[in-house]
Amino acid sequence: MNDRILYRQLEYRQLFDDMACLMEKTDRGEIEAADRERLYGLVNGLAELAGSHGFRGNIWHSYLAYELADNENAFSTACEKKGKVNGSINAFACHDFQIFKKMFDYPLERIDQACGTDVMSVVTDYACVNEDSRIFNKRIRDRIQELSVHLAQAESPEAYLDIVTGFYLECGVGKLGLHKAFRVKGKGPEAQIEPITNIEHVYLKDLIGYERQKAKLTENTEAFLEGRRANNCLLYGDSGTGKSSSIKALMNEYYGRGLRMIEIYKHQLEELPYIIAQIKDRNYKFILLMDDLSFEDFEIEDKYLKAIIEGGLEKRPDNVLIYATSNRRHLIREKFSDKRERQDDLHGNDTVQEKLSLVARFGIQIYYGAPEKKEFQEIVQKLADRWHIDMPAEQLLLEANAWELNHGGLSGRTAIQFITHLSGRKG
Repeated sequence: MNDRILYRQLEYRQLFDDMACLMEKTDRGEIEAADRERLYGLVNGLAELAGSHGFRGNIWHSYLAYELADNENAFSTACEKKGKVNGSINAFACHDFQIFKKMFDYPLERIDQACGTDVMSVVTDYACVNEDSRIFNKRIRDRIQELSVHLAQAESPEAYLDIVTGFYLECGVGKLGLHKAFRVKGKGPEAQIEPITNIEHVYLKDLIGYERQKAKLTENTEAFLEGRRANNCLLYGDSGTGKSSSIKALMNEYYGRGLRMIEIYKHQLEELPYIIAQIKDRNYKFILLMDDLSFEDFEIEDKYLKAIIEGGLEKRPDNVLIYATSNRRHLIREKFSDKRERQDDLHGNDTVQEKLSLVARFGIQIYYGAPEKKEFQEIVQKLADRWHIDMPAEQLLLEANAWELNHGGLSGRTAIQFITHLSGRKG
């Protein structure tokens, strides 16, 4: 069972190895007392996996399907780009699928009989306490479950080849295919992207107002997804106006069309070349999100960002865009003292251009301004309707006006905080 060629590096390999050992020892009639402990450990691992991923039914089959869906190798990453591929690699894949088929088809009740236990009937018909996955969205979790059912019914490794290939083409493979959002972990050559599993499910329709801004943002993003030319975007303006939420909403709107988002902080800009190297050849479109971006005049991180956007020797890949938000339009802080210092600068204009050169690299700049009083009240009323706040309109707006005076002024964020306060208030 361990002579796999392509699917060697399994995420939960111990579960696979323990089950293979129990199957082989059961067939040879060599089950020992210690194997009962191995079996209980295996079942515990499957139950934990079901709890975190929301699997149900035959959770052994769900586990096997998950390993196939998650494994990035030469075969799976080729299939995510163009579906079924030609060449000798299909023979290697079928070799491994023959092993997986044996694992799928093995009658697990035989292990129960050999060990004198009664746990496999639960493994094959598992009712999950909470079917909400902490790892995947519902669509991907359900597709992995469907994959497990189809593989259990497949009659040959060649049938596995067609089923698994179809899954890769539709859903992708590995962490980049099965997740929406990522963060950066590590520094230098060790920098890696890791999935963010608990994300905010906000959509563009949830953001009240700013229709012109959202339209401009979606137009550019759709051009990017369709392989047309698109610009890097800077969303700037007043705080609490929905700049970050607009970009995060794109991730939920367009995930099904291959959009992925990687959150990068200012101190991680030096790692950008290593991150881009990991994603530039994948069959997805990546937005690098830099939220609340700004630089002090003594900081040098902006130089790394300039080189990536435009100006370095290596061209930015066609499947990568940078979307940033900032309360400052020009990103790099300027002080009145800078003007006095430039009076002594023989090339003062060059200094100005240097500070403006970063923002100029963002082809689209979208302004989000604080709402007027009437617009703020409209946002409050629409949010109150959405959250089923039962309060006379006159009282609602009176309390909203009082709230914004003491909690940050007129903004969408203040309106949401006010409605959250009302919904959590007793009575």
